[in-house]
Amino acid sequence: MKNKKNIINVVILIGITLLVLYFALKDDYQNIIHELRHVQTGWLGLTFVLVILYWIIRSKAIHIFSKKFVSKTKYLSSLQLMIRTQFFNAVTPFATGGQPYQIYHLVKDGMKITTATSVIIQNFIVYQIAIVLLGGMAVIVNHACSLYQKNVLLGRLVTLGFIINTAVIVVLFMVAFSKKLNKKLIHIGITVLTKLKIVKDKKKKLEEWDEYINHFHESASLLLKNKGEFFFTIFLNIVALVLLYSVPLVLLYGMGDYTSFSWFEAIVTSAYVMLIGSFVPIPGGSGGLEYGFIAFYSNFITGSKLMAIMLLWRFVTYYFGMIVGAITINMRTVKS
Repeated sequence: MKNKKNIINVVILIGITLLVLYFALKDDYQNIIHELRHVQTGWLGLTFVLVILYWIIRSKAIHIFSKKFVSKTKYLSSLQLMIRTQFFNAVTPFATGGQPYQIYHLVKDGMKITTATSVIIQNFIVYQIAIVLLGGMAVIVNHACSLYQKNVLLGRLVTLGFIINTAVIVVLFMVAFSKKLNKKLIHIGITVLTKLKIVKDKKKKLEEWDEYINHFHESASLLLKNKGEFFFTIFLNIVALVLLYSVPLVLLYGMGDYTSFSWFEAIVTSAYVMLIGSFVPIPGGSGGLEYGFIAFYSNFITGSKLMAIMLLWRFVTYYFGMIVGAITINMRTVKS
């Protein structure tokens, strides 16, 4: 069933990708192709290096969380997990396939499911915090400097994206740290399943889940006990995102343009794009991310150069990860 859903998602993704290519190329095909053909190889290669560094740094955060529970965890195992996750994030709406796969991978490596769930939730919390911090910084900078032309629709989309990402953090903290709430929800769920005759032994099932929740919250509480580690993993995710957000600037340099926008403007603009794309209910945020990129970066560049950079940026930051992730899935797993 999961494979069937992934195939459907890939088909949807291909269809949307073809539509994006059509609308991007239809008005200025020859000039866009000219821009793409004349990108300097060295600068283009650097964008792939930035994406790989993004994976390397983010996988370090997973490694830190994993080592708290399994001290012999190898960093290469965490890196491999991060790369494989790129595929599952790419082919599922809201990138929802990544976390379940990560839990499955850790359990397969011998970690308890409660511990694996706690590790992945902790990792996702610090990642979401990093996105919200950079997004908040971008909003403040734009408010102070007026980098972009006023657009009511874009403003509302950014606000919605910021609210959704912040809400995700709140929900994750509730799941990770509110034992009372979780037990209440589980008890309600098991009661309903018992009435539907799906669960036969209500008392036994409640005891099993109570033990599960207790263990899960003991693991999750370690996140805030070590505040230095908590802030360090947030810092790692911010550094990783900054590298990823720098890709459009490097592509601009690859086209021989060193003045249209600065590194800081690229970081702020990419943070805005991420806020919009994060809630598009299509695999990879396809359509929404491209729209956001064009809408915000058009304040600095226009025409064939903008379209060419958008297409290269999308391939480097999205399709490259999906391809490498798919290849890595079929490779031998590095044992923790």
